[in-house]
Amino acid sequence: MVTVLTIGMIKEAADFIRSKTNTTPKVGLILGSGLGVLADHLQDAVSIAYSEIPYFPVSTVEGHAGELMIGSLNGTPVVLMKGRFHMYEGYGPELTAFPVRVMKELGVSALLVTNAAGGINTSFNPGDLMLISDHINLTGTNPLIGPNDSALGVRFPDMSQAYSRRLRELARTTAKQQGISVQEGVYAGLLGPTYETPAEIRMLRTLGGDAVGMSTVSEVIVARHAGIEVLGISCISNMAAGILDQPLSHDEVMETTDRVREQFLNLVLAIIPDMANG
Repeated sequence: MVTVLTIGMIKEAADFIRSKTNTTPKVGLILGSGLGVLADHLQDAVSIAYSEIPYFPVSTVEGHAGELMIGSLNGTPVVLMKGRFHMYEGYGPELTAFPVRVMKELGVSALLVTNAAGGINTSFNPGDLMLISDHINLTGTNPLIGPNDSALGVRFPDMSQAYSRRLRELARTTAKQQGISVQEGVYAGLLGPTYETPAEIRMLRTLGGDAVGMSTVSEVIVARHAGIEVLGISCISNMAAGILDQPLSHDEVMETTDRVREQFLNLVLAIIPDMANG
């Protein structure tokens, strides 16, 4: 069943957030498992629990704090999701991406979306940062299913540049200046919550996937529908099933993201000001 999210609902959520802050954000950030530490660097921060915001779902996963934060990063006004929603929690794709609609209403024109992902490409290593060049939506659904309101975007949005070439080039240049090595590749988005089988990973590699996870695609589809420019970064938190002879666990994901915290922070903090100037 599709939840129809109206412009009125989007505006009501945005108005509630505006009532808590005088900041008009230019850049939105959605932080994946273990990457919420970036929120600690917000200046003049206002924090709002998701449960307080009209029509927002609530995060239920370890490593996803469940707070919307508004403030400044390196002088740039931002709105930041410390934790996200997933379809495997029982939410439809239109609900998992609802905050992106609200970000657009608040004034956001560029979005940084991050996630923890399993490495499919055997040249990757746990701890690598991967700039997402494209994605494969294997969730079996789409957040734009149902009636289309042309005030929000066109019925058939173009996805040939789902992830901005300009922002990827900016990220590559910034990473090089900081001595940070980054990978680049295709993110395969699946429903979850089970990790993939070794056979599924072999299939994904054949299809052209470099990393796999259980988020991101719905948010990016809605962002592009809304005309928001997107930069995606995956933290390769583990090698996917069948590559190494060991079981997969969420603990490993959290340990790896903690290990790359400093590189991730330095890269994102340097990128944010230029993202706002597109």
